[in-house]
Amino acid sequence: MSDMKLTNEKMQAFDGHAKIGTFSAAAKLTEFGQKQNAANEAMAANINDLIVRVCALEEKQLKNEDILRRVAEELAAFKKEMDRIRLAEKLNSGAIERLDRAMRLVTGDGDD
Repeated sequence: MSDMKLTNEKMQAFDGHAKIGTFSAAAKLTEFGQKQNAANEAMAANINDLIVRVCALEEKQLKNEDILRRVAEELAAFKKEMDRIRLAEKLNSGAIERLDRAMRLVTGDGDD
């Protein structure tokens, strides 16, 4: 970040309403111009720093969005796989129960 921190003092190019004589007008105008240039320089440095910071934040945001998109895709794939495993487990449990009942019927060990 710029070391040219904006302050009220730096931004004040005109410092009074004193009467300016004809002979000192050129010197006062030069002083005002120099102060205005310094204020403009400080403002430009701060604006440029802000532009750099905004660009860095935008780049970070794009990276974060990409990461979140990939995480969402992985979660969707994980959910699909989990649903498949749950269905297989349910089907297998039902098949095991049917086989167990059939074996009990055949061997005569059923509670029926």
